[in-house]
Amino acid sequence: MSSEPGQSGAMRYVLFDVDGTLIDAVDNQRLVWRTWAERYGLDPDEVYRVALRTRPMETFAQVAPDRDPGECLAALHELEDEDVRSGVYTAFGGASELLSALRPGSWALVTSNYEHRVRGRFARTGLPVPEVLVDAAAVAEGKPSPVPYLHAAARLGASPEDCLVIEDAPSGVESGLCAGMTVWGVNAPAAVDGVHRHFGSLREAVRDVLAFVSGPRAHGPEGSAAVE
Repeated sequence: MSSEPGQSGAMRYVLFDVDGTLIDAVDNQRLVWRTWAERYGLDPDEVYRVALRTRPMETFAQVAPDRDPGECLAALHELEDEDVRSGVYTAFGGASELLSALRPGSWALVTSNYEHRVRGRFARTGLPVPEVLVDAAAVAEGKPSPVPYLHAAARLGASPEDCLVIEDAPSGVESGLCAGMTVWGVNAPAAVDGVHRHFGSLREAVRDVLAFVSGPRAHGPEGSAAVE
């Protein structure tokens, strides 16, 4: 492709979620929340159950309403930063192959985590970091709001209809759909509600993602009748 980024319709783009999509961080997240819960004398299993479906401040409000939320968040950030330094991380199969094959300027990361942690995890797994990385500090509203994905598209110079979102979680899928983008789900045994296509693993999606980027401009969500 010889077209330059920023010419609407001349290129197509891929916007990736990170945890659960490119990086397998389930065991890390569970350990971090377990350590946090034990520090506050709470049931680790119950805390993790709540944390899976809420953002941290909402988690604290439910599981530790009598605690200072700022203190709770500081403790969580401390544990997460230590995990980035010392934890064991694994990239999902196909991640390195896929990211290395994408043209610079044609893809971005959109995460609810923070940039320094993403960069630390990518350094540990050998994955390349793109020019555009939208983290929790970059936007006023996180997923499931469409703001994170729209912000990434704007930074790439892309129109939403030219973007493919790769996600694993319901909140991220909702975010991409609300942004008017094509959304494919990966790394789950069953399709998340709303996805245009579903792949059991990231590796299974590699060929199709590369075909999306190299194909002609879409006139609507691709794969809308192809949930697999």
